[in-house]
Amino acid sequence: MPSRGRHPLRVVDGLELDRAHRAVLRPGELMEGRDGRRRRLPRWFLEVPSWEAALETDLSPHFKVWEFLNVDVREHQMQRMEWPRYLPLAVGLLAAALEVLRGAAGTYVHIAANGGYRSPSHRLTTHAGPHVWGTAANIYRIGDDWLDDERTITRYSRLARGLSPAVWVRPYGHGVGETDDHLHLDVGFAVVAPHGGGDENDVAEAEPLWGEDETETDEG
Repeated sequence: MPSRGRHPLRVVDGLELDRAHRAVLRPGELMEGRDGRRRRLPRWFLEVPSWEAALETDLSPHFKVWEFLNVDVREHQMQRMEWPRYLPLAVGLLAAALEVLRGAAGTYVHIAANGGYRSPSHRLTTHAGPHVWGTAANIYRIGDDWLDDERTITRYSRLARGLSPAVWVRPYGHGVGETDDHLHLDVGFAVVAPHGGGDENDVAEAEPLWGEDETETDEG
C-alpha cells in the first residue's frame, strides 16, 4: 500500500551535497540538447538510503523507487554501487503519468533497465534529455504485450498520448529520436521545487565540476 502522510524519503538540495555527488548529478547546471536549447538540471532530489528502501518505497500505488533506479554498468559508480543514491524530485510526476497509463491499459507496466532516471554522468547521456530530469520512462512490456514491433508500440503510443497533453511519446522508427524496441514516455523537462525551497531560477549558473573534455549529456 502507498505510504500515508510524510514520504519516507528525504528531500535534499543537490547544491548542498558533497563535491563528488555534485560532480555526478550537476545540480543547477545548464545542459544543451540536440535542438541547441539549454535547460537547467534538477536541483532537488529524493535521497534513497539503500536498495531495501528502493524496493520497499512507493512513488505511486503501483510503482516503486527501484524501478526508476534500475541501471547497468553504464551508469556512474556512485549511482550504481554506492548509497545513498538520488532521484530528481520530478520523478513523482512521471510515476503519476505511469499510473494513469496503467489504469488505461488495465494491466502491469514494466520499465526497462536504464529506462528510468539516468544521471548526467551516465554513458548513454550525450545530450540533454528527459531521462536526466527523471521524467522519462522506457517501457518494454505492458501486461503480456512486448513492445518490440511497430503495431504494438503504435497502439500503446496512441493510448499514452490520449491520457494527458503533458504526456509525450517517441514515434516508432529506427532513427534518432525514434524507437523500435520500447515505448518512450515522458512529461518533458519538468523540475519540482519543494515548499520552502528555492527553484532553478534562484541559481546562478553553477560552476561546472566536470572536465571540459568530458561528454556533455542524454538521448531518450
